[in-house]
Amino acid sequence: MPKKFYITAAIPYVNAAPHIGHALEFIQVDALARYHKLLGDKVTALTGGDENALKNVQAAEKAGFPTQVFVDKNAKLFEELLTKLNCQFDVFQKGSSASHFKSSQELWNRCFEKGDIYKKNYEGLYCVGCETFYTEDELNEKGECAEHPGKKLDKVSESNYFFKLSSYQSQLVQLISSDKLKISPDFRKAEILNFLKEPLRDISVSRSNERAKNWGVPIPNDPTQRMYVWFDALNIYRSGVPDSTWPADLHVIGKGIIRFHTVYWPAFLLSAGLAIPKAVMAHGYLTVDGQKMSKTVGNIIDPLEIIKKYGVDALRYYLLREIPPFDDGDFSCRRLDEVYSSDLANELGNLVMRITTLAEKDGLEVTSTPYTLHPTPLFNTFQFNTILEDIWKKIKILNKQTDDFAPWKKNSIERKEFLTNSLNEIHKIGFELQPFLPETAEKILKTTTGKITKISPLFPRLVK
Repeated sequence: MPKKFYITAAIPYVNAAPHIGHALEFIQVDALARYHKLLGDKVTALTGGDENALKNVQAAEKAGFPTQVFVDKNAKLFEELLTKLNCQFDVFQKGSSASHFKSSQELWNRCFEKGDIYKKNYEGLYCVGCETFYTEDELNEKGECAEHPGKKLDKVSESNYFFKLSSYQSQLVQLISSDKLKISPDFRKAEILNFLKEPLRDISVSRSNERAKNWGVPIPNDPTQRMYVWFDALNIYRSGVPDSTWPADLHVIGKGIIRFHTVYWPAFLLSAGLAIPKAVMAHGYLTVDGQKMSKTVGNIIDPLEIIKKYGVDALRYYLLREIPPFDDGDFSCRRLDEVYSSDLANELGNLVMRITTLAEKDGLEVTSTPYTLHPTPLFNTFQFNTILEDIWKKIKILNKQTDDFAPWKKNSIERKEFLTNSLNEIHKIGFELQPFLPETAEKILKTTTGKITKISPLFPRLVK
């Protein structure tokens, strides 16, 4: 029986169109999903729309649209981006769907019946950007949220339902320290364990209808309240798949939401008597030409514009090769121009073009060796950049061998042996590239077996 592998990308807010940072995470998830499919696993990949956030309501009001119309419109943009990125997600679960509402209310009832949800009056500082309450000691020296500096926090006073997060502190420490909930990278695991050294505070898990503007998942048996967005949004990972698919084998997320995924989420599930996810991988953020992406600065990058100019596999290559998997990385069109010309057009594209051109002239027919992918520690530790670096070492070696041997100068017998061996090596490279550059890999695999014909340029010259 194939092994189950259930992987998720984070559930993005749909208060605006997607940007290049979303593309990074979607592509990382897709590469992992494709890798597991090559291993023979039964893969399910999910993302969706975090639609019940207050920031969505505010953005809809500003745009002059009803909230449902607004979130539907933006969720569609994310689904279209997945298609353009050639990302094979099986499920896009909308937070406003009836199935999600039902599942989230069931989760609430489980926690409530356990005695872990109670009501009390509360006053606190709320960051709409993070959709979370902060205490004063969690803010920076200016009294601002570290994730959204320069934005004033809302002072909120109301009656809320609270979740007994404090009851699960010791269980969380045990799960994380033992790697039953494995956090990658190790320094993020240490960060969470360090956070768990301090006593956990119970957290608010509801909002008044007035503050939620009657938007979001209604609280069962209390028509005056809506669920706090993180309580329902995290449950999209469950509500979008059958019970047999849960738990997630891996959540891929940005570093800024790691606490929600490794503290809040497993605590909710423990309370509800449900299985917890097996692993969480937290990647860094993208900067643009060394600056944080910001609407104010005007440096938000639309991935669709990049695809239009460079092609989808060029974008995938840049994000997987140039961006470190766990640290912040920089996106630069200048650098993308460089790697497009050097790595993709000159090294890979030119190699395949030279070999297939010579093979076609000689009427060569090749039966390529079938390959089987074996598990690799580099994939299991998310070292996308290192794997691609290793593949490109092989490409460079083949290019040098071609230059040194100069098959166009050799007799037909010598040339046939060299070209046959080269085509087999290129076919293997195509196989290894499938998780990363699926379109390019498919072209290489088709062109390097059977009767060989000259390949069309894999990465055509850029139009300036």
